[in-house]
Amino acid sequence: MKPATRYIHEGQAPDPVTGSVTVPITLTATFQQDGVDKPRGGWEYGRTGNPSRISLEKSLAAAENGAFGLCFASGSAATAAVFNLLRPGDEVLATTDVYGGTWRLLSKVYEKYGITARFLNAHTQEGFQAAITDRTRLIWVESPTNPLLNIIDIAGIARIKGREVLFVVDNTFASPYFQTPLDLGADIVVHSTTKYISGHSDVIGGALVTNRRDLYDSCKFYQNAAGGVPSPFDCFLTQRGLKTLAVRMERHQSNAFAVAGELLKAQAVQKVYFPGLKDHPGHAVAVAQMRGFPGMLSFTLKGGRPSVERFVQSLSIFTFAESLGGVESLACHPSTMTHAAIPIADRERIGISESLIRLSVGIEDPEDLVEDITRALLSVR
Repeated sequence: MKPATRYIHEGQAPDPVTGSVTVPITLTATFQQDGVDKPRGGWEYGRTGNPSRISLEKSLAAAENGAFGLCFASGSAATAAVFNLLRPGDEVLATTDVYGGTWRLLSKVYEKYGITARFLNAHTQEGFQAAITDRTRLIWVESPTNPLLNIIDIAGIARIKGREVLFVVDNTFASPYFQTPLDLGADIVVHSTTKYISGHSDVIGGALVTNRRDLYDSCKFYQNAAGGVPSPFDCFLTQRGLKTLAVRMERHQSNAFAVAGELLKAQAVQKVYFPGLKDHPGHAVAVAQMRGFPGMLSFTLKGGRPSVERFVQSLSIFTFAESLGGVESLACHPSTMTHAAIPIADRERIGISESLIRLSVGIEDPEDLVEDITRALLSVR
């Protein structure tokens, strides 16, 4: 099946008891068992498994062309499940412009357990290859990265990582509609399903997908042991959002191009970060490994923090808020919001300055979005 069809049907067969076309929400904490060591249908306890969650896990695995999926209460919980595969003395390689929450987990949580993270100012196959040591056990990348929209050659990293190194791709920005990293050689794909997959800014969730049974078993054990699982209703909302992912991503893409074009013309704008632009340094790689471009772009304003404050206060359709990937357009100030956990000197060094604004372009009418951006930019002038 093509992606748009898979998102609606995989893991979502009509209920065999009632014929319900929509997967029922199984709101229960526990399940009746038929005797000692005889769970009915394999169901025992809601933390261990729930029909609503299992259905979503199958749907997400199919969306990423993977064999196994696991859902969590947040993207950070899914990330923690991956880092739990590591042991004291192991090393993680990531980029400097990684999501602030991932940086926080590595630098503030797992570091005290003897796991070292190195954040590379590199986005090329050669840069990662030069950084790998005999202690490297995991390479973590985002492509596009958050918030600078750098592109990483996923297939290239997969070729040079070595057999003992796990390769994990956070695919939240691209979504499985525009990119499927397992097909490019990744071992695990991670999502904040809060974003494009759910698509309506009304549920927090996370997921990971893999083709390796050993990794699935280890992460499944952690999922049950740590208990950071989504509720059945959260699973229902996420699965409902997945069904419209294809049509939403097409609109996100076309709207992003419209907004990027307006930003390029504005005198108040210093630089635009959008891999859909032909002069973007990662454009060629993006075209090779992606099927399109999501509604994410960033830009810097001339005039620093005062210009940023005037800009966001002048917006009327774009909402100034954290998160991304919803049907509504959002504007975010990474240095004080999504990446505030990173020390200011480090933020400035990698380009997450106080002049940087990140946009999540929604699916509203493009003329309204362009008009809103234009009006806010005029306020900066």
